[in-house]
Amino acid sequence: MASRPATVGELKKTGYRPCSVKDELRRNLMRALKENRPLFPGIIGYEKTVIPQIVNAVLARHNFILLGLRGQAKTRIARQLLDFLEPEIPVLAGFPLNEDPLAPVSNGARAHLAAAGDGAAIHWVPREERYREKLATPDVTIADLIGDIDPIKAANKRLDYASEEVIHYGIIPRTNRGIFCINELPDLPSRIQVGLLNIMQEKDIQIRGFPVRLPMDLVMVYTANPEDYTNRGSIITPLKDRIESQILTHYPSRLQDARTITSQEAWISRGEGVKVHVPEWLFDAVEEVAFQARKSEFLDQSSGVSARLPITLLENVVSNAERRGLVAGEAKVCARPIDFQTAVSAVTGKVELVYEGEQEGALNVARHLVGRAIKEVFDRLMPDAYRAGKQETKARPGPGRPAPTEQDEDASFGPYKLIVNYFAQGRTVKLGDTDASAHVLKELRQVYGLEDLARKQMPMTDADLELGAAMEFVLEGLHQSRLLAKDNLEGASGYRDMLGSMFEGMDEGGPPNPPRERGRRR
Repeated sequence: MASRPATVGELKKTGYRPCSVKDELRRNLMRALKENRPLFPGIIGYEKTVIPQIVNAVLARHNFILLGLRGQAKTRIARQLLDFLEPEIPVLAGFPLNEDPLAPVSNGARAHLAAAGDGAAIHWVPREERYREKLATPDVTIADLIGDIDPIKAANKRLDYASEEVIHYGIIPRTNRGIFCINELPDLPSRIQVGLLNIMQEKDIQIRGFPVRLPMDLVMVYTANPEDYTNRGSIITPLKDRIESQILTHYPSRLQDARTITSQEAWISRGEGVKVHVPEWLFDAVEEVAFQARKSEFLDQSSGVSARLPITLLENVVSNAERRGLVAGEAKVCARPIDFQTAVSAVTGKVELVYEGEQEGALNVARHLVGRAIKEVFDRLMPDAYRAGKQETKARPGPGRPAPTEQDEDASFGPYKLIVNYFAQGRTVKLGDTDASAHVLKELRQVYGLEDLARKQMPMTDADLELGAAMEFVLEGLHQSRLLAKDNLEGASGYRDMLGSMFEGMDEGGPPNPPRERGRRR
């Protein structure tokens, strides 16, 4: 491999020509499109919506803003623009603005080049150093972003304040010939946003009113949450007008896309200690928690429900199963529905409650969301007990037909009648979150018909490992379907007869009501 040029003269011999960063992005993106390469690896669910808009903005040499709720990969997309920059570029050595050796922007660099000629030294900047970002906060100043006059430097060098040599440059000029991203733009005070106008349109900077013209070569990328427009600030109209493209992001609309995102982000293959297996249907339930949260009336939907919720929830579920394996002395364990009981700490801190949710309490709302998620997956996999009952009893009673017997009434529970009858006889099942797999199987196999139903209906990739979790999932689904009662105990769950639970509640002044959303049947 030939050595890289070290001087301006050597660089000229290579045929190098200056190129703006927007042209550079455009050229490399066009090459990627022609070669049919993946454009934004790891960004799932945006292939037909967001990514085409970003491609259009880059091809049009636009600055753009990514507008969307929390956890929609806005910052990740901005950082992946690096892939469309050259691996490294030459810059004039000794100057802070990444100046092109053949097209310097500052007076000092031009004077140095004129004096040193082709012997002026250059060095090479990798693409990773050409991207910088700043989180907009109320304490950000113009000096942070653009720069300020350094009076000590002016005094020591006996220079006028209007001289470029006394400027201490901010983060934006130091990103010259690169990509600069401002996250949460509406949080930036309006007076600071005004300072960005010249960079966006006139491509220069102004400091304290002194006539300093430094044409900046930048791609400006912004991110914002729509909620911020009303809650914390706004984007001033002149700046919005200068941002050529506004691109709306969104949450994944398909469960499989959401699962793919969670799989690639969550730390579940831990490589040591207990090996935890997560069944497909339990993985779906984890992801459904976020889907249920995004339509729950207990939550502030304008705030959004981040994709980080199912990621951390899955990690907590795996951790609880891992803890069970360590306590029970098992090298391999299967995640179970009971693992959600302590894993809800991943939910409570990632949702914004409205008034109704605050009345219920964050923990109750989190458990409610988990319950709705399990019910959703249960309904996809298992027969509907109520519909089955209607089909079996639709011809009864009527003129000339006998009145229903007690045995006929059991048919109203469809394929679950044996399970419901087991608990109707006063029996209970108690499962702890640290119980060994053999103990869980032993307890659940006592329930009439439960194992046969789980084996028939629940998809299992490893039946020997998943059977106990699948049987427990059936009981939890029946509880969420209001066919069984459940007691949430410390580190355990207890399942029992629903009717007996209701009578107990009446004796004690009424059972506690679960959270109820408007328009939903209890």
